[in-house]
Amino acid sequence: MINPATLDFLKELIKNNNREWFQEHKGDYDKARENMIEFATSLIGELHNIDPGIDEALDSKKSVMRIYRDIRFSKNKTPYKNNFGISIPTMGLRNGGVEYYLHITPGESFIAGGYWMPENDHLKAIRQEIDYNAADLKKIIDEPAFVKLFGDFRNQEKLKTVPKGYEADNENIELLKLKSFVVWHKIKDADLSKADALQNVTALCTKLYPLTVFLRNALA
Repeated sequence: MINPATLDFLKELIKNNNREWFQEHKGDYDKARENMIEFATSLIGELHNIDPGIDEALDSKKSVMRIYRDIRFSKNKTPYKNNFGISIPTMGLRNGGVEYYLHITPGESFIAGGYWMPENDHLKAIRQEIDYNAADLKKIIDEPAFVKLFGDFRNQEKLKTVPKGYEADNENIELLKLKSFVVWHKIKDADLSKADALQNVTALCTKLYPLTVFLRNALA
């Protein structure tokens, strides 16, 4: 589970996002990060049983994303993120962006899956897969239980115009316009701190697995 103290640390960080406060509470940060690493280790093991595309030897320390922000080109100069993130790639650390992602921030935590804003070559490959096998994708994203958990897959970033190589009258043009292929489900703070939090997150990822397979096949 995610310790309540981990969420408490993030709550205080949101109110005190500066280096002086962070250094004074470095011990609290270290404990919170260790909690996230432990959760990531367990989650990787559980997900490998569901999705063989996940390497069970994946280093959980590398899956827990850095809390330090790159402020060089940002107008927002706060030095730290107000969240912890666990990224679990399904094609290795450097080979593709199909992943499961757990975002932990007080009141706004969620589990997500898919491929966020793929690079051009991958985008073309995914669009081709949709063009060839749209029925398979629609069977996944229009399934009532999937919609109830994750909402409308079509309601995310997309082109305003028709993508190159396709016609406006293509019956799947709204899917082909998509620039991102992700879904997410919000998780309450109280649920993250329950003893069965790992099982509940894993169950949500099980529902994400068919989408993961579709996207991964597009890049194979």
